[in-house]
Order: sequence, then C-alpha cells, then structure tokens
Amino acid sequence: MFERIWDQRSRTTVLVASGTAVLAIAGLDWWTKPYFSLGFLYLFPIMLAAGFLPRWAIVGLGVGCALLSERFSNLDPSDSTIRLIFETLALCGCGLFTSEVLRNRRLSLSSQERLRVLVETSPAAIVTIDEHGFIELTNRAAIELMAPRDGQLIGYPIAAFLPELHHALRWEDRPQFRTAMQCRGHRGNGETFLADVWFSSYKDGAKPKLAAIIADVSEEQAHPSAPSSSNSVASDQQERVALSTRELDALRLVVQGLANKEIASRMEISESAVKNTLQQLFAKTEVRTRGQLVRVALERYRDLL
Repeated sequence: MFERIWDQRSRTTVLVASGTAVLAIAGLDWWTKPYFSLGFLYLFPIMLAAGFLPRWAIVGLGVGCALLSERFSNLDPSDSTIRLIFETLALCGCGLFTSEVLRNRRLSLSSQERLRVLVETSPAAIVTIDEHGFIELTNRAAIELMAPRDGQLIGYPIAAFLPELHHALRWEDRPQFRTAMQCRGHRGNGETFLADVWFSSYKDGAKPKLAAIIADVSEEQAHPSAPSSSNSVASDQQERVALSTRELDALRLVVQGLANKEIASRMEISESAVKNTLQQLFAKTEVRTRGQLVRVALERYRDLL
C-alpha cells in the first residue's frame, strides 16, 4: 500500500494532496489558536511530499511549515526563536529521513528488477535461492532442465532438485564466495542427471542468499571419450582454443545474457560485427547455439571471463 503512495505515477496527486494538507492545517491551526496548537500535524504532508521532492525543497517546505506553526501558536512568544529552531530541525529532519528511506528502497527495487531481467533473459539455467533454501528467481532454461511437475520452480525448495546446493547456504557471518561443484540433480519426473554448478553467495541485507548457474553434463560423462571428473577442468583448459580480445569480450557479454544489440552498444561496434564475432566463436568452440556457447564458456573459459 505505502509503495503505491510513493509510486512515481502518483507524484502529482501526492504533491497536490500534500499542499492542500498544509493549507488545511494552517487554517485549522489559525482557527484553534486561542485554545491549542496543531503544528505537529505538518509532519504528515512533509513525509508525503518527501518521496518526490529534492532535498533543498524538503528543507524549504520544513522551514515554511515551521514558520506557519509558530505564527499560529498559542504558546509564550518570548520563546518563539528557540521553538522555531527546534520545529524547523524536527520537520526538516523527518522529511529528509523519509526521503532517504524511500530512495534506498527504490534503489533496492531497481537492482532486484535488473537481476530479474538478467536471470529471465539468460540462455543458461540460472536460479537464485533465499535464506531458507527456496527458489526466488529462475528462468526458462532452468525450468526445462529441472522439469518441475507443475512447470514452476519459484517457491520450491532447491533441495528437491539439487540437495547439495542447499547445504551451501551459510548463516555464519563470513565473506562471500564463488565456487563450482559437480553434483547429482533430480528432475521433477524422477530422473536424475549429473550437474555442473557454478554458484556464488551474497547478502540481501542480513540474509544470506545464493545465485547459481547449472549445466547438465550427463551426456558428456556417459560418452566414452569424455574426460574423467578428476581431470575434466584441466583437460578443458588444455583443449580450449585461443580467443582474441574481442571474442573474449563478446563471450563475456553473451554469458551475461545480453542480446546482440546490447553487446554492440557495450563494445561500441556494429551489430553485424557482433554477429561475425559470434560466428567465429561458434566455429572455434564447435557449437551451434547460444546456450551451448554459454556452457562451453563456463566450462573452458570461466577463468578468463
């Protein structure tokens, strides 16, 4: 409810309501001046307007409301200067505090939205896990990989699909970390698969969380020529083809889930040059799709990315 009040679409309505409230309080305070003072009510319109006004305007509004409060006060005039100073500090401080709280909230929501877009648009299977081990965000690739029965992963415990990943959540106050592991995964239909998981820990406030990229490597392990798990990383490092600086830059942005147009903007080259670079990457890594390219990038080039 409160987020709707300070939504940018409500800016005009809230500012008009705040101004009207200031005038109404001033009128009521003038009418009740012989009996009691209502200056404290100015806190509410200031808090409403603080979500949309710059700091200097909040200070100006606070000073104006303090002057109105003192003008219609029924208290002893001899103490008016000191009272005016304290009223100004209280009103301005309340408005600035509200403004900072709302600003931090908007920044948090903005970063969450960017993370959601990145997860949902990435060709790699990505999940984020909350402090209780439940999946918070996911994308189509992760749903296809883990095949939940109802087609939804959000809200389900990660332990039902990747039990080892659940144990990676750490409640202790320790530094964040990034690592990789190979573990057994379970699909919603009862099938099991061998998964390579690259994950990192982070904190949302004081809550520990995980973000993970998951790849199914069952076919590679089943192939007779596939390297054993003990030397697979070393083998990938030896067999990988050298990439140019432009190819590495493009590969890094592909792993981040960016489209060709976005990659071209980041690298400051044309979109056709991006397509040519990707074709070179497809040829060098011997893959045909973007998803396969992401997987090869994470397996063979992650130290360079």
